[in-house]
Amino acid sequence: MDPSVIFATVGFLLAAYSVVGNDAVQTLGTFIASNSKVIKWYWLWLAASLVLIFTLTYSWVMFNGDISYGRLAKIPPVEIKWYHAAAPLILVLLTRTGIPVSTTFLVLSTFASTVVLEKMLVKSVIGYGLAAVIAYGLWMVISRFMNEKYNMVKKENRTKWRILQWLATGFLWYSWLTHDMANIAVFLPRQLPLWMLLGTLTILCAWLAVIFRSSGGKIQKIVLEKSGTRFMRSATIIDFVYALILLYFKEMNSIPMSTTWVFVGLLTGRELAIATTYRAQYKFGYVFPLIGKDFLKMMIGLAVSVGLVMTIHYVLNPMEFE
Repeated sequence: MDPSVIFATVGFLLAAYSVVGNDAVQTLGTFIASNSKVIKWYWLWLAASLVLIFTLTYSWVMFNGDISYGRLAKIPPVEIKWYHAAAPLILVLLTRTGIPVSTTFLVLSTFASTVVLEKMLVKSVIGYGLAAVIAYGLWMVISRFMNEKYNMVKKENRTKWRILQWLATGFLWYSWLTHDMANIAVFLPRQLPLWMLLGTLTILCAWLAVIFRSSGGKIQKIVLEKSGTRFMRSATIIDFVYALILLYFKEMNSIPMSTTWVFVGLLTGRELAIATTYRAQYKFGYVFPLIGKDFLKMMIGLAVSVGLVMTIHYVLNPMEFE
């Protein structure tokens, strides 16, 4: 068998697991946290799987066999080599330690030129800052009407909020997939035959089952540390705002970006707004170590990504990216 086919297969399987195990929790984490005690995990998994199947199938039809929504337009196909498959392997190892690594930087950057890498980084930094500013301003208003440190939704309104949450999560899951599916599709042909599409859907749904069965895995801790994320009202608002921000960047251009950075920026702005509003009960001395730890982990992931990419670009195969 052609070694490139083997490396592409291994890279795809590892990328599928790492994307679902690391990045998908950003999207589905609040959904899992606020529903796991009242709804069986397999019903949550079924809902997420149906959205996944619809999203990828829609892209496959509309983009002539491409499941990445055109995100790989600036990254031409290359022969898959061992170091391409090594990137998602490193990502899996970091994921197991609970570090929120940017899958986009670590996986796609091994395929992209340094020019595209720079554009990806700039877009991600803008995403982090914009998400933090929007979240801070929005939750400064929200916090004056509802205290998200407590689940104060009246019993008669819980069904309405749960329906809204499922709709918001479906919207967010779709928006997120239109960004991050490129991290998996880069290991596949740009025009998938039907049998390969069905195989991809089966594998991704299987990994989703693992994540829902384990209640989100270690990355879920980042979500659970934040104020009120287990409460469906808070989860609904977070998911809806996150989805709108991702949708905005999707329409901006086809350059891939780190949804991890947008997610961490959103939670950072939200935590600072809640701490500002409730200074007596929620001290900044608690908030800054919390958001600082997330930022540090994010920088560690970026450093690993850049180090790996620079090694590939300038040591292992410098001619490929000239």
